[in-house]
Amino acid sequence: MLALKYLQAYPVALQDQVRQLIAQDRLGEHLASRYPEQHAVQSDKALYAYTVALKQQYLKQAPTIDKVLYDSKLDVVQRALGLHTAISRVQGNKLKAKKEIRIAVLFKAAAPEFLQMIVVHELAHLKEYEHNKAFYQLCRYMLPDYHQREFDLRVYLTWRELPAAPATDPRE
Repeated sequence: MLALKYLQAYPVALQDQVRQLIAQDRLGEHLASRYPEQHAVQSDKALYAYTVALKQQYLKQAPTIDKVLYDSKLDVVQRALGLHTAISRVQGNKLKAKKEIRIAVLFKAAAPEFLQMIVVHELAHLKEYEHNKAFYQLCRYMLPDYHQREFDLRVYLTWRELPAAPATDPRE
């Protein structure tokens, strides 16, 4: 049986559905039908504007974001698709924390729904540091179908790692 490392926490019935699509060589086709478009957020500047707009819409009281960028060093191997950091610097007699969000570069070619899910996830960390109930409630507040998109993103990551999967996106 094919091990699905990104889907291990999901019910066996769901994993079996994904395995069936893989066996029929239809997983890429399935993803392309659900997520046919690619987003236009291609630069770090555009990603910053996109992220700040989402923050302003849902988290007006959250700390200011100082930097948002695509990071080629983040990858699936490290199990990090996005990263939020607070870099502390001494300024005079004060300690200032700069908030940064880094998004894995693989999302430059992803569906807009996947980029939005990752940005929402990282924005939620501005208020909730742990992956707890409050964190996921905040994610669902910003993106009501958050859990479905997270599952579909995990299916997409599974498809990307298949030996027969092309190096390009399934929508191309």
